[in-house]
Amino acid sequence: MYYRVSREKQAQSGLGLEAQATAVTAFVQQRGLEVVSAYTEVETGTGKKRRTEIFKAIEHAQREGAILLIAKLDRLSRNLHFVSGLLESGVKFTAVDMPEANHLTIQLMAVMAEHEAKAISTRTKEALQAAKAHGVRLGSQVPMTEAVRAKGREKVSQEFHEAYKRHYGYVQLMRESGLSLRAIASRLNGEGHRTRTGAEWTAVQVSRVLSKLAPASS
Repeated sequence: MYYRVSREKQAQSGLGLEAQATAVTAFVQQRGLEVVSAYTEVETGTGKKRRTEIFKAIEHAQREGAILLIAKLDRLSRNLHFVSGLLESGVKFTAVDMPEANHLTIQLMAVMAEHEAKAISTRTKEALQAAKAHGVRLGSQVPMTEAVRAKGREKVSQEFHEAYKRHYGYVQLMRESGLSLRAIASRLNGEGHRTRTGAEWTAVQVSRVLSKLAPASS
């Protein structure tokens, strides 16, 4: 399985990543598949061309003769040459949002995704140039100092703690009893528990709750 989020803050909040994990997990369960391994890519604005996890996932799939699962095609890449190269590598992969798609369909989707990405970039640049020409001052009026960023991170952490503090004790008890992260997520879902976004629990979410709400060691 391969997950990708485009910004570090999405990886920290679980938004995007959790939705992908939920979609892929449901697909795996419906098809009766077995997960060999999972790879997660976190891309920042300066690191988009230096992926590492996708190539590890591809190499692993080649070695095991496994199918590479992704939640959505646009999570794999919006670069047509990258998708074409993957298709030519012989690695079998399936986009959960379009599992019956053939190679031609996937190439067409990649073409459209790349076109849309370029169009958005062009429209954004044109809008900024027009605004600047009309004397609009661009940028935030409040400098993003480290103190401001730290306050934002603290708020996100507090919101996460408040949302899951009632689950922590129960989750920790199950973990100490020997249940795997996946088994804990399955039990929570079976009992009707949901995450703060209303989605089903995943092993990734269980792990985040355990790590973020664990009491600080003295």
